[in-house]
Amino acid sequence: MLFDILAELKRRGHSIRVQQGLSKPVSADMAVLHVDATVTPTDYVDYARSFAFCLNIGAADISKRRISGALIDKTDSWQGQVIVKSNLNNRGIPETLLNRRSERAGKQPPFPHLPILHPYEIHRSLGDVPDGVFDCDDLVVEKFIPEREPDGFAVRFWVFCGERERCTRYVSPNGLVKASETIRREPVPVPDELRERRRELGFDYGKFDFVMHEGRAILLDANKTPGRPQNLVKMFAAGASDLTHGFEGLVHRAK
Repeated sequence: MLFDILAELKRRGHSIRVQQGLSKPVSADMAVLHVDATVTPTDYVDYARSFAFCLNIGAADISKRRISGALIDKTDSWQGQVIVKSNLNNRGIPETLLNRRSERAGKQPPFPHLPILHPYEIHRSLGDVPDGVFDCDDLVVEKFIPEREPDGFAVRFWVFCGERERCTRYVSPNGLVKASETIRREPVPVPDELRERRRELGFDYGKFDFVMHEGRAILLDANKTPGRPQNLVKMFAAGASDLTHGFEGLVHRAK
């Protein structure tokens, strides 16, 4: 999604440079730490600190144990369905792809101890969670609390850049709601408690997935390198213009 914003910034006369890997800092009004990994390696965070102003430097860790508001343990009194997930963002797929890229280039994989990828699993209750799951550092257990609809399930996606944002409620026939597989969507407001959580997690730009449960906003996922589904490319590209206003606001603040 960031590249739609960068393209719009170029159209507005800004100079853009995509810096891959670590090198000497370049002169810039602002930088964006944009590493597609659950935990950004320390050397990249240190490199980002060499810039006078860098976005998302506080959002280097988006593991489920750090961001999820639905986590439970085996002693919890929760009586509903539960879901077993990877502690890594997007099941560790980004790290897997980075490892493969390094191996093809004849380099050591950046994430050598990556766990085996597992699909998310929904269980009727805590008692149905397989033995060993709670003892595995690579897995987490959450309450399964999508917003239920007569024709499916709903989750809310909040996309933001600086002070510009859009928040949309997506309804899907699938329990695991993805924007690419929804049957309808509608704009919704952003709860104040989620804005506070954004500040706590250090996000300047990104996407939060959340639900409203018993009157509270529950954060399920936070992404600092959000993508855009192929079937929604036009909609997301159209929204890039507004997010670019937010980006420019951050540039002015940096100056």
